Amino acid sequence: MDQTLQKALDQLDQASAAVRLAVQNMATAPGGAEAAGDAAHALSGGAIDPFVFRFAIFVLAIFVGYYVVWSVTPALHTPLMAVTNAISSVIVVGALLAVGIAASGIAAGFGFVALMLVSVNIFGGFLVTQRMLAMYKKKDK
Repeated sequence: MDQTLQKALDQLDQASAAVRLAVQNMATAPGGAEAAGDAAHALSGGAIDPFVFRFAIFVLAIFVGYYVVWSVTPALHTPLMAVTNAISSVIVVGALLAVGIAASGIAAGFGFVALMLVSVNIFGGFLVTQRMLAMYKKKDK
């Protein structure tokens, strides 16, 4: 019994060490957008600023989102809204990571603000979706 407990504690220590190492690597490794921005900066000989590159991707994403939403038939707006709210819950994971492993108070503050805003977005979106679905229910006479 003691050997089993000791073995479990050793495995727990190894797992927590692996998590700490992964968090350190995540904090120091460049992300995909940063790598793409740096690559564009290097390939253009410094003519393209990485911020401008990332901002251009953001603007293009806005246009794509606009055309995706407005090209959907009105009957499918409710399911589209429900799926969009479910997908935006991924932001909660990023906000929780920012709050949980923040090295500074500023990052924790921004993470907390992001968590509050995305919570309002998700719950409000599901509330609006529920009200939209209620419009299609048969009314009792």
